Amino acid sequence: MPTRTAHLNVTGMSCANCSATIEDALGDLDGVVSANANYATDEGSVEYDPDAVSLGEIFDAIEAAGYGAVSETVTVAITDMSCANCAEANADALESTPGVIEADVNYATDEARVRYNPADASPGDLYDAVESAGYSPVRERGGDAADGGESGAETGESDAPRDARDAAREEEVRRQLRLTLFGAALAAPLLLFMADHLLFDGALFPETVFGIRIGWVQFLLATPVQVVLGRPFYENSYKALVTNGRANMDVLIALGSTTAYAYSVAALSGAIAGSLYFDTAALILVFITLGNYLEARSKGRAGEALRRLLEMEADRATLIDEDGDEEEVPVDEVEVGDRMKVRPGEKIPTDGVVVDGRSAVDESMVTGEAVPVEKREGDEVIGSTINENGALVVEATKVGADTALQGIVRTVKEAQSRQPDIQNLADRISAYFVPAVIVNALLWGAVWYRFPAALAAFVNGLPLWGLVAGGPAVAGGAVSVSEFAIVVFASAVLIACPCALGLATPAATMVGTAIGAGHGVLFKGGDVLERARDVDTVVFDKTGTLTEGEMELTDVVAFDRDGDPVPDGGAARRAESEDGDAATSDADPDPATPDAERDAEDEVLRLAAAAERDSEHPLARAIVEGARERGLEVPEPETFENVPGQGVRATVDGSEVLVGNRKLLADEGVDASAATETMERLEREGKTAMLVARAPADTNGGELIGVVADADTVKESAAEAVAALRNRAIDVMMITGDNERTARAVAERVGIDPENVRAGVLPEDKSDAVEAIQADGRKAMMVGDGVNDAPALAVAHVGTAIGSGTDVAIEAADVTLMRDDPLDVVKAIRVSDATLRKIKQNLVWALGYNTLMIPLASLGLLQPALAAGAMALSSVSVLTNSLLFRRYDPDRDYRLLGRLR
Repeated sequence: MPTRTAHLNVTGMSCANCSATIEDALGDLDGVVSANANYATDEGSVEYDPDAVSLGEIFDAIEAAGYGAVSETVTVAITDMSCANCAEANADALESTPGVIEADVNYATDEARVRYNPADASPGDLYDAVESAGYSPVRERGGDAADGGESGAETGESDAPRDARDAAREEEVRRQLRLTLFGAALAAPLLLFMADHLLFDGALFPETVFGIRIGWVQFLLATPVQVVLGRPFYENSYKALVTNGRANMDVLIALGSTTAYAYSVAALSGAIAGSLYFDTAALILVFITLGNYLEARSKGRAGEALRRLLEMEADRATLIDEDGDEEEVPVDEVEVGDRMKVRPGEKIPTDGVVVDGRSAVDESMVTGEAVPVEKREGDEVIGSTINENGALVVEATKVGADTALQGIVRTVKEAQSRQPDIQNLADRISAYFVPAVIVNALLWGAVWYRFPAALAAFVNGLPLWGLVAGGPAVAGGAVSVSEFAIVVFASAVLIACPCALGLATPAATMVGTAIGAGHGVLFKGGDVLERARDVDTVVFDKTGTLTEGEMELTDVVAFDRDGDPVPDGGAARRAESEDGDAATSDADPDPATPDAERDAEDEVLRLAAAAERDSEHPLARAIVEGARERGLEVPEPETFENVPGQGVRATVDGSEVLVGNRKLLADEGVDASAATETMERLEREGKTAMLVARAPADTNGGELIGVVADADTVKESAAEAVAALRNRAIDVMMITGDNERTARAVAERVGIDPENVRAGVLPEDKSDAVEAIQADGRKAMMVGDGVNDAPALAVAHVGTAIGSGTDVAIEAADVTLMRDDPLDVVKAIRVSDATLRKIKQNLVWALGYNTLMIPLASLGLLQPALAAGAMALSSVSVLTNSLLFRRYDPDRDYRLLGRLR
């Protein structure tokens, strides 16, 4: 069997055992002959049978083993694809190139997005593969390949490649316009001859002019059109049939126009008896070329949203050196760590953090949020967003291809290249459609040739019969049987081109993903757009998703040695906000609280804060911050141990201190029953209550000394998001590691059925919980923060990361919401739903057109020239329908609903 050898640059190996692990993982794949990994050089090689295992599966096996293999991604612009079959031919050519991991070719954008192994392939190899398939890539100096990184890593695109692709697209539009104008100038007189023939029975023009038969005039006009406009179709037909072994749209056009032209030449020369169809041959090519021009222009407009986003990038930055001197430089010269001054009205050059100043920043271009966001020292800012009113000093944290804007562009472009499953069906139809059309045309041509009288009698009474195709003429003998059979063949071939079918899905997907990006919703692929529409259950994480994720200390309750709460338990210092949210405890002593009580509570809080001082958990940070706000000194613990899912154990002032849940204290033999009523009360209020126990060094057992409680504020839009989802008949659930009572309190506040709450779920068990929800056939969207929820996001039907759009979130989720707003979950589903509706509309246009027109042409009811015009119009109509989708506003119904309320 023929095998290939792939050379790999492996990342993540730390010892010889790593090499053995990778070799074992690859050796388990069917089709792998041998595998080697060298820990010393971070390199490897695999000999494999490409018919049994793909390079992509090899890379996936390395990743599944816990390592990485360096890959790069490049976008290749292709200028002369004419249908979905062309895209498939390019994809096959690229994927058969050694070193290519995967290739997605999008006919609507005229681009191929290729992931490849840089150890075995280069952008030049990809260009050669496209050319070998018979198409023309835009060769770009430097390309947009990644500089290297772990598997799947990509970088942004430099201005030069983007300009090269835009220039190629614009040149294609100009070329199609020039061809259309040239053809129209010569075909216009031919159109008069056609009108004379159809409407006036040849009475307008004499048979000869100055002794020259009028047919030769038509020949002289039609031949340049056939040569100049027909050349691209002939060349592409040759490439499709000979190079790629498949028929495409160009084959149908070449067959239809050549049939009419060749038959006319034969009739003009006297080789056969029949009418002339030079007008038909020329108008076929003119109408198709006009359609190509309109299509090329529409494709460019469909991508305007993404290009406008790129055009928003800042191009200059004002750097500040150590002496405070300012220098304006191109943004490409900014490096991580540089400090930049951003004046009011200027764009923030790169992603960074504010080190000085305060202002409001317009982030609408990234998040879709129209209200400027307040920024102060320590806050992160996004490159290319606009500083509104105050001067800022920003330290660059990400530059060039690593900025959030470039990340958005990469995500959108990847989404446009990954098509939904419905597109796979359309591609399969297109692959078999062209041969079927040719067979159908040959069959009906033969039937008309063999049974002209019977067919003429059958269709003689139909509308338009004879008006456009001359049916009565064949029935009456004015037109020869062979002549009309050829007319039917040409019409049936031309009317059925599947280009509209090939454009139906990618054109709508391209617009839909751009709409989402413009409103702060990033879809990772067109397939995700399709899956999101089928979601019937949305599962929210609680902390940081439905709540703000900023915990605050709200309660401290001390217990005496008898296990009873100290009188009032600090209730005098608890304040409740008007909406029921717990307010932060007062830092000042309450005169109404006895000093003994105050001292007891402070001691509980001091010990709890000391025990939690080394913990990074949000609950711990709130306790420590609350103690410091009270002016308490928080000592460093002598020992510290985190007990996953239960709390912490630490040694403070020589005593062991426990802070955590009931199980932690029970495992340590501490009786916490006295705190049951207090714990239940706090949890009913939606707070997270933690027990505090102490075991002095001179005792054998521990004792309960108090309870501390934190609270997390529910996001303003959480209840509205839940209500909107339920209005769409979508079940809403919540998964949290918090306790049952607190979880149910938050669920009640936002409108989630308490029966749909899964509480006490550890982070590593969330994925199991999501799988259990989906086990009965549900299609769940998991909504989390994209970091600790990553496993659950991965197993969900659709994983959605809500938050700031960080790199981790984008990698972990299928959908990334750039704002911390649960309502954008509804927006994502609405964009998905609208895009799928638009795709189906386009498919109805395309398939409905073919379903209607093929029988008409087969029955002789359509002139070939009109068939060509109708075919060209079908593609333009699909693109126009997709362009109208750009007006869609996913927020519109929210505003309408608000006015109705």
